[in-house]
Amino acid sequence: MPSRNAAQWNTPPNSLRIDEFVDSRIYSDPMIFEEELEKIWKKTWIPVCHESEVPEPYDFRTLTIAREPIIVVRGPDNKIRAFLNICPHRGMLIERRPSGSFMEGQASGNPKHMTCMFHGWQFDMKGNCVMITREKEGYQDRISRKDLGLRELRCETTFGNFVWVTLDDNNPQTVQQWAGPALECIQKNLDGAPLEVFHYHKAIIGCNYKLWHDTNSEFYHDYMHYHNRITGFNDAYFARKNMAFDNGHVVVGTFEVQYEKYQGAHSRAALSFPGLPPNQWYMVDLFPGANFNLRGSALRVDLMTPLGPDKVLIEFRGLGLKSDTAEERMQRIEHHNSIWGPFGRNLHEDLIGVAGQGTAMQTGAEPRRIIQARHENETIHDEIGMRHFYQEWGRWMNRLPSDPTRKYMEAAE
Repeated sequence: MPSRNAAQWNTPPNSLRIDEFVDSRIYSDPMIFEEELEKIWKKTWIPVCHESEVPEPYDFRTLTIAREPIIVVRGPDNKIRAFLNICPHRGMLIERRPSGSFMEGQASGNPKHMTCMFHGWQFDMKGNCVMITREKEGYQDRISRKDLGLRELRCETTFGNFVWVTLDDNNPQTVQQWAGPALECIQKNLDGAPLEVFHYHKAIIGCNYKLWHDTNSEFYHDYMHYHNRITGFNDAYFARKNMAFDNGHVVVGTFEVQYEKYQGAHSRAALSFPGLPPNQWYMVDLFPGANFNLRGSALRVDLMTPLGPDKVLIEFRGLGLKSDTAEERMQRIEHHNSIWGPFGRNLHEDLIGVAGQGTAMQTGAEPRRIIQARHENETIHDEIGMRHFYQEWGRWMNRLPSDPTRKYMEAAE
């Protein structure tokens, strides 16, 4: 096949169906990105952290969803709640630290209260406004604290005690209804014993968030992971099925990893998560941007926060059992790091792939067709996971992924 001129380059391949490629503008167009925040990220359930990150009453953690600042706090009643991290007085950010505790007093705040440093308004762990400075002098009886509480968000703690938040009060689903069928394959493993985060790091990556999803969704880029082809992965690895579920979620089926075929490695069966057969591996991609990766003795959960059409924050967490002895925890961390840690086997290689795509698909770049047309009996080299994701994306956005200027609903009819 010869090289192509501009007209040929821009002509969609006749042999491909419209669901077998996407238009690269969905990765780079600022207007589409803003629309995604409104139509997807502000509407769905998002796992934001794990309950072990706020282990004690008055502990908190801050984050953002679709640019909205959020604070997750554990109250003295041990209940975890989420609020907009915004003072109702003047719209000031209340808490600036990424995490910590309100148990002790701060320079501008009393103990056991969230305090806006701007004018000293204070709130309890249930979001009630409990202090308005110079309330009587300034407002007489014209306003009431009971009308000035924080904006509480729907928040659930489930599936291994992950904390889930939605910005949409009218979201008709619970987390169980939203994610349940996809996460059910590992639910008993996540819920079998209390979990604890033992590893956390984050990175801002120069690509659209969907490109990071794509590299998690398809295994065809195993060509970059050359070690996979020559060491412990057997035919069962390549025969795993991609299983599509409602709401855009995809599960990659399990298989037994042959650790003994790695030089210096041993079976990890002794530290398997509760109920998980020895050395098994499940991976669950949740729409629009979460990945649960349970590999025998360690769970890794990657959560995305889109920052711009060409920028995404990824938070990486490693989890083990809260009941681990010191020796077990060290062993579990070693297992985690040998796959996903600073000198692990896949992360840096995946970064090369998505960073290269991000460079080639910057805002203003000419539209291109990104092909996802591999069909291999729905196994891991079949790109069914990506096609399923973009069907869901099209439904939420009402844009056709292969031509985002067209309505998805009209094209589907």
